[in-house]
Amino acid sequence: MKYITAASDMVNEIYNVLHTSIKTIYPKYYPKEVVDFFCRHHSKEHILEGIASGNMGVLAYGNAIVGTGCFDSNHITGVYVLPSYQKQGCGSYIMSCLEHEIAKKHDIAILDASLPAACLYEHRGYKTVGHGICELENDVKLVYEIMEKKLHSVGIHSAEEIK
Repeated sequence: MKYITAASDMVNEIYNVLHTSIKTIYPKYYPKEVVDFFCRHHSKEHILEGIASGNMGVLAYGNAIVGTGCFDSNHITGVYVLPSYQKQGCGSYIMSCLEHEIAKKHDIAILDASLPAACLYEHRGYKTVGHGICELENDVKLVYEIMEKKLHSVGIHSAEEIK
């Protein structure tokens, strides 16, 4: 496994990771409107913006991209792993890499947790500090947890130690 900075020629593979994960996992937790919202949000244009920021990475396993992560300032904006690679440490590995980058400039990492990911974040030391709500079509509401973690107390390691 290797976590590397995403490049624009990876947009289709990243799109596949995002949409496969969303369409496979989210229907177990959310109504169709929420699944559709996340799929629309993770358009190829939005992915290209993340790549252009320099803050999006991919988890490569051999020649395949199996996961992706992105952050903006101290806000982790997304972590997705293909369903067939979940529960194998891939999400935690991506989180370690994102936290390492954030810790270079910030003491706290913040994220908006989906239901499927909230337990992963809690196991990593994140605490719920609030809730957000997003009104969708058909009077559907997406409610999510706003979580944060103090990074300076976790002993952030060098990039070489993480990899």
